[in-house]
Amino acid sequence: MKKIFICDEMHPSLFEMLETAGFDYSYQPKAKREEILEQIGSYEGLMIRNKTRVDEAFLQAASRLEFIGRAGAGLDLIDKEACDRHQVRLFAANAGNMDAVGEHAMGMLLALMNHIHTADREVRQKIWLREANRGTELGGKTVGLIGYGHNGSAFAKRLSSFNVKVLAYDKYRDNYSDAYAEQATMEQIFEEADVLSLHIPLTEETNYLVKEEFIAQFKKPFYLINCSRGEIVKLAAVLKGLQSEAVLGACLDVLENEKLHQLPAGPDEVFDTLVQLPNVIFTPHVAGWTHESYVRINEVLVRQIADS
Repeated sequence: MKKIFICDEMHPSLFEMLETAGFDYSYQPKAKREEILEQIGSYEGLMIRNKTRVDEAFLQAASRLEFIGRAGAGLDLIDKEACDRHQVRLFAANAGNMDAVGEHAMGMLLALMNHIHTADREVRQKIWLREANRGTELGGKTVGLIGYGHNGSAFAKRLSSFNVKVLAYDKYRDNYSDAYAEQATMEQIFEEADVLSLHIPLTEETNYLVKEEFIAQFKKPFYLINCSRGEIVKLAAVLKGLQSEAVLGACLDVLENEKLHQLPAGPDEVFDTLVQLPNVIFTPHVAGWTHESYVRINEVLVRQIADS
């Protein structure tokens, strides 16, 4: 029976799934890196969420490791080249939270375009401003998606009832046009998009993809949605875009630095300015984090590992 080391907090549904699939496991969500490295040499499998970085040093200690399961969509905490060298297979639960991400992106965009977040705060203060909160309809707009995997296609599916044109660019796929999106080039998205939504992993190639030069290529002012990884978007560039009205508004579920309490002492000029803007909506990296997805991620991950 293969043994799996689980070193992050997981939904308790995982344990019965593993037992049913024939795996033994050790659940140590509070284990520190040193404690993990002391034990990992006895395990064939590893399951992680967000706290554990897997690099060459980690893999050298994991002499029996055959696979790593990431209970989420991204693999940016894992050195994939090192895993290849050590013949360690990687599994991610991309399909587990796709519906959650699609719904969250939809909700953020509609809230932003209809001023729901600002109107709610105002009414609570007995401020009744109808004209200031006049909304903009999504219908008739063009939505550009960068990345058309699980999350991008889930968002496109939800957009299908809003009478929009959806253009999708995915560098690593071919012939992916479907009933919900049209395969497009980045040039088409720069030319036509009224909304841009990011659905790509964090890699060396995508790190700070959205910066001033990128924003400057859009022919029309646009709304930005980022439910992928914070480091893909340079917040200072978004702020400049908002100030120049090249960016109409931003929906940001992820940030460059999500440990807000660790920001440098004193004012953080970019973040402190963004939080004052009514055309910016923040959420704390929860786009894929619903009660349902918490369980579904486990289902998807265990199924992949068991079938491999």
